[in-house]
Amino acid sequence: ELLAPAGYFTAMTGKWHLSKQPTDFGFQRYFGHLSGSTNYFRGDKSFQLNGENFSVPPQGFYTTIANVDYGIKFLNEARDEKKPWLLYIAFNAPHAPLQPLEADYKKYLGKYDIGWDGIQQQRIRKQREIGLLPAGLEIPPRPEHVRAWDQLEPERKDWEAKRMAAYAGLIDRLDQEIGRLVNDIKEKGELENTLIMFVSDNGACPYDRGSPEPLKNPYDGETRWGDSTGWAWARNAPFRFYKQNQFEGGISSPCIMHWPAGIKAKSGTVIESPAHLVDLLPTIAEVTQSSLLNSYPERTLTPLAGISLLPVLTGKPQVSRPPIHLLFNTDRGLRDGDWKLVSFQSHPWELYNIKNDRTEMHNLAQKEPEKMQQMIFLWDAMMKSVLHAPAKEYAPVDEKDTPQIHREWTDFSGSILEKSPRKKKKADDNQND
Repeated sequence: ELLAPAGYFTAMTGKWHLSKQPTDFGFQRYFGHLSGSTNYFRGDKSFQLNGENFSVPPQGFYTTIANVDYGIKFLNEARDEKKPWLLYIAFNAPHAPLQPLEADYKKYLGKYDIGWDGIQQQRIRKQREIGLLPAGLEIPPRPEHVRAWDQLEPERKDWEAKRMAAYAGLIDRLDQEIGRLVNDIKEKGELENTLIMFVSDNGACPYDRGSPEPLKNPYDGETRWGDSTGWAWARNAPFRFYKQNQFEGGISSPCIMHWPAGIKAKSGTVIESPAHLVDLLPTIAEVTQSSLLNSYPERTLTPLAGISLLPVLTGKPQVSRPPIHLLFNTDRGLRDGDWKLVSFQSHPWELYNIKNDRTEMHNLAQKEPEKMQQMIFLWDAMMKSVLHAPAKEYAPVDEKDTPQIHREWTDFSGSILEKSPRKKKKADDNQND
């Protein structure tokens, strides 16, 4: 809606999971599914191509590959029209069900046999070696709801190692297809002046839905392996909690930017200044020198919640930013400068100083009551004035603390071969996105 009037060719592929579809919101081309997740090989009935129903071929189809196939197709249409372009790809991968291609899956069989305790430690070491984590960062212990790897039964270890191999296969294919897209942009002479932004959408998913099928193959198009809480803990290293939670394990998402003609920082530079998805619109507007809209038909526009990140990209000091408001159902959070307010599913508020305690190990709610009340007031105010949320969305949190657990985290009791399928609800499916 911003760039099309400015002369850009606008295209999208992949997952939508919102009202209407992308062609109703400024995208001139769209291929993908309107659902929150889909079968990688079979697709579903929500697939669309440029606003019309699309029938997924019965053979030779794979969503991750198809997203890039159509992405390149749309870019070629933009080139034929000699227009600058915007391409947004929302990959289904690595969302459950874990359905990798056979070759991608078999590449990783055996690589995760050491288990999540060993993998988590390997990742912490690597993060420290490359300077992503400070050497003295306090690492949280494995949570009680995740069983130690050496305490698992042999059949459980085998099953869990295969699940992680399937997940790794999904990521490997994602990397391959992004590489194919970048190579196309490079071959067309556009890489130097193309701003590429790669964003992970949230923390690792711990929701173990469906029944274990350890004797089946994840690449047959029918098997629907779910996520594992144990591997979610390892993948989120060094942070606590997961997707949907507003602790760092659920909201600290990497954003990688590439733009040789515009970025002044040295390649590989890590910028720790907090940013949010709401910053991407003002950033794109400034980069493309497009005018932000003051009005739009049949809508009441509210002030932008984000700021442009262009100063960061061009080596200038970042201006102060408004607080970052966080909410998913009853999981709440607020980041304001070095301070972080967070509540697990409406449990009592917790307070952390992220500068000194990035892994949220030391709750300062009792030591800093004034700061916590200030943050709570700000969280409520932003719910009303920025999100314009109904009152039920900001009901007071619980006064009494209870165990921080979720009924859909992996159940490690009993044999995996005796597990029965868990009943799924539409609301649960929506929460898994």
